[in-house]
Amino acid sequence: MAESNENVTPPQRVALVTGAAKGIGLGIAQALARQGHKVAITYRSTTPDPAATDGLMAVQCDVTDADQIDAAFSEIEEALGPIDIVVSNAGITRDGLLLRMSEDDFTTVIDANLTSGYRLAKRATKPMMKARWGRIVLIGSVVGLAGQAGQANYAASKAGLVGLARSLAREFGSRNITVNVVAPGPIETDMLNELSDTQRAAIIDVVPVGRVGQVNEVAAAVAFLASEDAGYITGAVVPVDGGLGMGS
Repeated sequence: MAESNENVTPPQRVALVTGAAKGIGLGIAQALARQGHKVAITYRSTTPDPAATDGLMAVQCDVTDADQIDAAFSEIEEALGPIDIVVSNAGITRDGLLLRMSEDDFTTVIDANLTSGYRLAKRATKPMMKARWGRIVLIGSVVGLAGQAGQANYAASKAGLVGLARSLAREFGSRNITVNVVAPGPIETDMLNELSDTQRAAIIDVVPVGRVGQVNEVAAAVAFLASEDAGYITGAVVPVDGGLGMGS
């Protein structure tokens, strides 16, 4: 009779979450830490709150700079060991209607949100291939699937992550490296809290479950995809959007 794995403790992994000084990124990092992993976070300008990031290794890094990414990886590898889990969460918005959107507004968002995922994956996969184990999770958006007026740059960047993830899933699947996208809808963060009551009500009105999501709900999805049990899930787009993007 085969032995049960129910009581086997999952191995401790080293995880990196980018753009995790606060919000969704920080929530993901904290969830991975609760699972027993050694977790590092990157931040660009907002200094992380020491209380919120207790137990996490914080490294300053601009994900639009390949040299800074390489330096961050090297620093984390030296302190914690080879990185097994990468969550590409860092991103920006520069909203505006197309006729008013400058080329810089478009390309800067693509670089920060999409090309950064390529840079991170390229730096992460060689050690993962050697270990024959790895988890890459790219944080997309419901907007990348459904589109949004005034966010052509942001939507394009998040849609691009789906193609990137599915291509990498095919490249690295045989090495036990999975690559997936988590696509949040409206989530209770500082950005959402800046909206007026009328704006919030309009958003909630189109979400089938009738509320905005919580950071821990996104973090739970990411933590599962990063786990041992998710080894047969790759190239997937997992919506955490209250049903907003159904059919997209």
